[in-house]
Amino acid sequence: MSLYITTNTITSSTNNVENHWETVYKTKAPNDVSWYCPHLETSLRFIEKAIQSQNLPIIDVGGGQSTLVDDLLARGYQNISVLDISETAINGTKERLGKAAKNVKWLTADITQVKLPEHYYDVWHDRAVFHFLTTPEQRAAYVKQVALAMKSGGHVIMSTFGPQGPEKCSGLEVIRYDAESLREQFGEQFQLIDSIIEIHQTPFNTKQQFLYCYFKVI
Repeated sequence: MSLYITTNTITSSTNNVENHWETVYKTKAPNDVSWYCPHLETSLRFIEKAIQSQNLPIIDVGGGQSTLVDDLLARGYQNISVLDISETAINGTKERLGKAAKNVKWLTADITQVKLPEHYYDVWHDRAVFHFLTTPEQRAAYVKQVALAMKSGGHVIMSTFGPQGPEKCSGLEVIRYDAESLREQFGEQFQLIDSIIEIHQTPFNTKQQFLYCYFKVI
């Protein structure tokens, strides 16, 4: 299994993780973090490929201050949930959206511990959360959440750092994946439909390699 593992240097308790991300979002502007992207075009393409109805439930895990929710609303999607561990990030996005924020379900929680509705979502989207889960226990808890929350036949769109991506992000160690190692993390309940490597240009004019994997729930 071709995981690209480095050692985590901070504890993985929810409080420490929450405090870390609260500090990040309280001290940096939305476009002053490396993962910022004005429009997540690849994510949008996969979502539009996955579902045709705009009424089906979508969850954006680690949505934080991502612009994905803006673009989904602009395209007419009506059943969107955004989850992030940082209340500051959630509140920033609510403020940016203004009145449109009332059309979104907001969840401030740790994805490995939150109770989500069972077999409810048609699309699960995660760009840049899973690669921060550096212990087997965290990853197993995450995959269990996906399995419980997704409908049979649902669509899981995951984006992590690729094999040549950064070894650290926002002061934290990460795990880098290729398509096969990410597929192995999710197991036989998830069928890998497609994968691509994308080069993301950061606001600082540096480049980061991201992996996108599109799974279908069997």
